[in-house]
Parts: sequence; structure tokens; C-alpha cells
Amino acid sequence: MERNVYLTLQSPEEARQLWFTRISERVQEPGSESVPLEKAAHRVLSQPAEALRSSPAFHGAAMDGIAVRAESTFSASPRTPLSLEIGREAFWINTGQPLPKGCDAVIMVEDVRVAEDGKTVITEKAAFPWQHVRKLGEDIVATEILLAPGVEIGAYELGALAAAGVLTPSVFRKAKVAVIPTGSEIVPLAQASEEDLALGKVLPEFNSLVLSTLISDAGGETDLRPITPDDPKALVEAISRAALDGADVVLLIAGSSAGSRDFSAEAIQRLGEVLVHGVAVMPGKPAMLGLVSVEGRTLPVMGAPGYPVSAIIAVEEFLLPLLAFWQKRRPKTRERIDVVPCTPLPSRPGMEERIRVRLGMVDETCFAVPLPRGAGTVTSLSRADAIIPVARDCEGLDANVPVRAELLRSRSQIAGSLLIIGSHDNTLELIDSLLRQVEPRFSLTSAHVGSLGGLLALKRGQCHLAGSHLLDEASGVYNRAAIREHLKGVPVMLVHLAQREQGFVVMPGNPKGIKDVSDLVRDDVTFINRQRGSGTRVLLDYELQRKGIAFGKIRGYRDEEYTHMNVAAAVLSGRADTGLGVRAAACALHLDFVPLGPEEYDLVIPLRFAEDERIQTLLEVIRSQVFRDKVTAMGGYDVSASGEILWTYDGKEA
Repeated sequence: MERNVYLTLQSPEEARQLWFTRISERVQEPGSESVPLEKAAHRVLSQPAEALRSSPAFHGAAMDGIAVRAESTFSASPRTPLSLEIGREAFWINTGQPLPKGCDAVIMVEDVRVAEDGKTVITEKAAFPWQHVRKLGEDIVATEILLAPGVEIGAYELGALAAAGVLTPSVFRKAKVAVIPTGSEIVPLAQASEEDLALGKVLPEFNSLVLSTLISDAGGETDLRPITPDDPKALVEAISRAALDGADVVLLIAGSSAGSRDFSAEAIQRLGEVLVHGVAVMPGKPAMLGLVSVEGRTLPVMGAPGYPVSAIIAVEEFLLPLLAFWQKRRPKTRERIDVVPCTPLPSRPGMEERIRVRLGMVDETCFAVPLPRGAGTVTSLSRADAIIPVARDCEGLDANVPVRAELLRSRSQIAGSLLIIGSHDNTLELIDSLLRQVEPRFSLTSAHVGSLGGLLALKRGQCHLAGSHLLDEASGVYNRAAIREHLKGVPVMLVHLAQREQGFVVMPGNPKGIKDVSDLVRDDVTFINRQRGSGTRVLLDYELQRKGIAFGKIRGYRDEEYTHMNVAAAVLSGRADTGLGVRAAACALHLDFVPLGPEEYDLVIPLRFAEDERIQTLLEVIRSQVFRDKVTAMGGYDVSASGEILWTYDGKEA
């Protein structure tokens, strides 16, 4: 069957402008409505909010004391105290009470005393007109415009509206977005069994959950429709039914890629027209924009890709700006800061790209470490601290050259984060969790580039600490030789985190009978390796050299993963028969494990950060019994010496 191809790719801005122009010409906007004030939070004003009453509505006391006519007190002084008759010249008054007729000032209770007869008060201070008085209309004057159209009503705005008597503000009606998941292979999230998922029979549908939340946050209302199979007739019926049920815009999830048959495009063309199919942005390239007409009513329709990150970025680029456009306000923007990439970030010319990164503020510089770029890796967004946009005409970004990034988290969260770069270990996520519990200001951001990569990042001043398990083949001692070689001039302390078991991760029952590295050269064994520079890779190469085994004889030696869990997942999926990793990764995925031997995993911490409150709190965490109990339960760890300072390097030792 002939496949669809993207003949032209418009920029996101061009695509958005075309879609909005056609929408403005042919689509009736959702309109506005009046809502009770108690239900107006987070709604957007569609008309100017005019004050219906003044606030305060009277002249009132701003202090406790006596209300007076200021002119009658002008003679008062310490040398000539003034007596005022209570009830005729002076009136007791509390904060907030209206002034008695004829009064225009308040003297604080601290500045008067009651005469012995109890009928007069004495003051030594003259009052000036409107002293300690909240005048009528001081805050709000009736008929003035209080808030402009396009303002989102928050807690402060609610207070202003209430004070002005605006009890039913006019707001934009929430645009009703019909969300239609499509695909014959997807099932509702709760109906996806583990067995069917493992066999690849079904895919769980969760994009609608994510996108519905984005829609709600942008002021829309989601109408989640049933999953529709890959069939043009069924899709036409689903779109039509959504329109008849009052949808203002239809969002089709998946079915927008250039596959062998594009069911969504086919359905939209039967009901209207496809304006854009393919956008020059990654992820999000397959996004589709169009218009459909149902029983004389025209409404916008968007096709979002099926991969989660692609779908999210496409919705953020097109649907959320449309909701803002209808509410006559600017789309919400993210704060931008300068960041320095730790590594080069290549990009494909001709495509805008959105690179997800983790951040760490080291001294005064914010460093960025890229996360996986796959369109299906939704955790690259949930774990990201920021997004770096790459322009369409750019071939990538250089390392150590500042660029602008859009923050997904607050500056305070970034400032409180410790950035650890280096080898992966399953305990790092646990440390982050416990660190946040002990001190909510702090967190641990980890980037997995291998032990050697971590030491080099420390040398460049790009992180607060590194995770390392580099074995010195000559001495059999971990990390010290590598530190001497790569961290000259950088005084550090070596802190023990754990001793862990390294070995071969295999399927339950070890069906290939793998016993040691000698089995890796067998024709029936496929291996999954760790990346160059990782301690696990160093350990493997050491064992292979010790036994005289050539790397090239191992099928899969050049197939690399960056974490122990990814190695275990490769074995579980059948992509590989075995891989070298820690026992905890095998236990986590219920796989078997063939031990190769124990190894030392340590933290390398520059001495200049040793007294940092974040580092001190981290050491407190890894020395705690809670940490030791939880790590022991993972399997394959000895944490009896966790937190012990093994060695201090002055940066000068040969």
C-alpha cells in the first residue's frame, strides 16, 4: 500500500497562523457567560469588570481611638492640653466603624487619656483632616474599571471583585474539547493486562489523561470520548457525534503519522479539509490541523501524534494557544534562563527541536544535561527541569556555550538541587526521595554518563558530585587511580555509598546456561553492553582481557545502554540474552542473576562543597538506618559502611 509522506513541513508559527486565520474566518467562538463569584476562580474575564460600589462605602476609622473634627483640635499641644467632651466633641470609635457625622479625623487611643470625671478626654496632639481615616472610595470608586478583559481570576482578583460588589462576573465560556483516542490496538488504561502488554497485543491509552490535564490548566473543558478504531467511517462518526454534542474543537490522538494509511486525515477530509499535515518541530512532527463541518457548523480539529512527548508538544504548540486566543489573552509562557550544556547537543537542520534537560546550579552557572530525546519517553518530560529550543536552521548547540532554556520548575527548586553526574546506580532515586523528605528544599538530580564522564564533569566544574566505580586493573582498588589521573588540581573526598554485586542479568531459569564471560562468545548468546566510560564497561573489559577474550567475538558488544535498569529491560524484552549489571536491577524486574563479584560504588565530592548544607544533608541520608534498610531490601547491596569517608585527595598526589 502506498505510504503517505510529508511533502512540505511548515514551521510551528506558520502552521499556527494559517490555522488561526481560517478559524477566525469560519468558526464561531465559544462566547461568554456570567458565573457566580464563588465559581469564578481561574476563569478569564470576557468583559471589563466595573465596580458596582465604592470600597469603603463610607468614611471609616483606620485606628481605635476617638473621632473628632480636626479643626477643633488645632490648639492641642503638650503645653496646652485640650479637653474634649465625650459624646459631643469626641466619640469613641473602633477600627472599621463609620465616622460620626461632622467628624473628619481619628486620634489614636494611645494619644488620649480620660479625665477623672469620666466625661471628657484629654489630648496633647492636634489632629489633621482625615488623619487615621479610610475615606469613602479610597480603594475602589463605583463605576471604575476594576479588571480588564483577558485577566485570569485568582485569589487576589476574587477579593477585588467581592469588595466592588461584582458577584457575577462575565467570563469566557470554557471551550469544550472533545478528546478522541484512536487506534485498534489501544485499550483503556485500567483494562491493559500485564500479560497482554508483555506480548505486545495492546497498548495502554494514557495520552488522554495527560492532554486533558493540559487542556484544563489552559482554561478548557475536556469531553473524553470512547476509543475509536482505525476506520475512516468510525472516525467520521466519532467526530460528527462530538460536534453534535457541543464540542468547540476536536482533538484526535494518534492516527496523524505518515503511515501506510492515514485514517485521521481521511476522516477529516470527508468532513472538511486538512490545512496542515506535518510540522517542522521535533518531537511533534506528525501534527495535523484542519477544519470540519457538521450540520452547518464548522469547528477546528487537530490530530496529535501517538507518542506521548510528540502529543504533548503538539498540543502545547497549537491547541493551548488556540484556547488562549479564544480567551483574548496571551498563552502562558515559561521563565527563561541561560544554561550551559555539559555536552554537545546535535540537531537536525530544517527542524525545530525541543531538547529536554536536567539542570544543576554549580556556583553561579546553571549546567544542563540532556535527557533521552525519544518521542515515546514521557519520563523525559516528567524528569526534565527545562526545555532548550533549537532553531530550525541550527545544526546543534555546542558544549560549554550558554543558551536560553525554558524552565519547567522554579528557580528555587533548581537552586536546591544537587547535580550528580556519573555512573548509574539504583540507589540514586531512593536518595533523592529521602533527601526531599528530610529537607523539602533539596533534591538530587542525576545524569548518567558513566563513571569517567562524571569525573571529567567534576574537573570542568559542571556538577556537585560524581558517582564512580572505576576499577584499577593493576591494584584492584576502586576509583583512587582514576581520581589521581583525571582530577589533578581538584581536591576531593571519596565517600563510600555501597558495595554491590555485579553479574549477568539473565531470564528466569537462565535458559542459556550463562556462567561467566567465556559464555559471551557463544553463537547462541546475544549481549547488551553498557556505554563507554561506565564502570561496568571497565569491569567487563578487565574480565575479558584477563581471560584473553577478544571484544569483537561478542555479539552485541557495541549495543549500549546507559543504566542497569535499561540493561535488565533489554534482557526481559528478549532483545538480549544477558547483560552485565547489578543484582538489584535483576531483582526489580524478577530476572535471575549470575554473580561475577562485588564492586565498590563511591561518591566523589569536591572539598569546596564539603560543608554545603545540601551535601551535609545528603551524607545524613546515606548514613541513616532508613536508607540502609531500604537499599538492603533491593538485593545485592552491602551498605554497612555507607557514608564513610574513604580517602581525601589534595589534588596534588601523583
